[in-house]
Amino acid sequence: MNEYVGPILLMALAGILLGGAQSLRKNEKYAASAACAVMALAAFIGGVSLIYG
Repeated sequence: MNEYVGPILLMALAGILLGGAQSLRKNEKYAASAACAVMALAAFIGGVSLIYG
């Protein structure tokens, strides 16, 4: 179970960042929203790669 703590935290961070990106997009801050979405994608891919890599 301990080997899944890091990936789970990274995927939780990805969810938080994705919510922030949606909130920023709703407030018409498109550049910040895109940057936040890219960070969310990187965190999610990092979590998946830690599980399957």
